[in-house]
Amino acid sequence: MMEKIKKLLKMPVNKDKIKVFIKETVETLLIVFVLVVTIRSLIGEPRWIPSSSMESTLQIGDNLIIEKISYRFSEPKRGDIIVFYPPHHVLDPTLWGKFSRMIGFFSTDDAYIKRIIGLPGDTIEVIPKEGVYINGELLEEPYKKSVFFGECDSTMLCGPYTVPEGKYYMMGDNRNDSTDSRYWGSLPRERVVGKAFFRFWPFNRIGIIKGVEYGLENN
Repeated sequence: MMEKIKKLLKMPVNKDKIKVFIKETVETLLIVFVLVVTIRSLIGEPRWIPSSSMESTLQIGDNLIIEKISYRFSEPKRGDIIVFYPPHHVLDPTLWGKFSRMIGFFSTDDAYIKRIIGLPGDTIEVIPKEGVYINGELLEEPYKKSVFFGECDSTMLCGPYTVPEGKYYMMGDNRNDSTDSRYWGSLPRERVVGKAFFRFWPFNRIGIIKGVEYGLENN
């Protein structure tokens, strides 16, 4: 056995083969990197739910696919559940910060997930123990876990409030445990990451996240 090992150690090293192997490995890694960046920045990315603000629709620990394609061709709709960077959060302005947000990986910026309630031009009024009025009409929300039972004080944006152009009024489905537009105002369009599209975990809750029809004039 020792003789065989000695012979193997004395065998000449094929430097050309090593160079080819290294080159192919580097090229493969680069291709994988480009594909990952392209998919995550242009098509979609995975996200997980860290809080109870969207219960009962989304549970803590749910894993979702956030798609980024549809909003490149159309505007967000009322009822869409979206991931975004809240307006009161100062984003990392560095090149790395912008890149990490683009691919949704390694970013230190806090992202929220909420439902779009108010569209640009809507007049919103949130009334505790009743619900949300859109342009004077009570919004039917079968998905919400709770009606807001607290009080709207002077620090909160409960309305009547008209949503500015290019912005959205966001709320969590769990109204009693959601820091949303009532507290930090409307969301600029450019802060939107993408729309919740598919839940891939846990296994017993796998499925497409469906939209909502409200029956309003502009839905």
